[in-house]
Amino acid sequence: MNHQDGLRDLVDFFETLTLDSAARIDTIYSADAFFKDPFNEVIGRPAIAHIFRHMFAQVDAPRFVVTTQLLQGDQAFLTWDFHFRMKRFSRDEQCIRGATHVRFDAAGQVCLHRDYWDAAEELYEKLPVLGSLMRWLKRAGKN
Repeated sequence: MNHQDGLRDLVDFFETLTLDSAARIDTIYSADAFFKDPFNEVIGRPAIAHIFRHMFAQVDAPRFVVTTQLLQGDQAFLTWDFHFRMKRFSRDEQCIRGATHVRFDAAGQVCLHRDYWDAAEELYEKLPVLGSLMRWLKRAGKN
């Protein structure tokens, strides 16, 4: 498999992700893949699968929309919008915008996955009590 095929499969995986389809992780990630986001840093398919299952336990109707894909050699950079509804607090649809850096192995599977997004701005500010505090801190820091 070439890296263009790996990227296409990865984007398809994210844009069609369901709790059931998360089982496809074995076809997307290498056995010892490294995954890091603002809340997690894990190695291996079982740990990565747990992160995806946990996402479905925490939010309703999660879906990714990949907005940009860049591939150079064995590395890719994606930007995305993550839409979801909180199970608690507001039932309004929320959106987190972020980016992902991935590296593919020789078999075209993801061996490194690093997400970049601002948890304070994109998530914490949307929570009722914590959001008020975060917005106040943000304003106070500008003065």
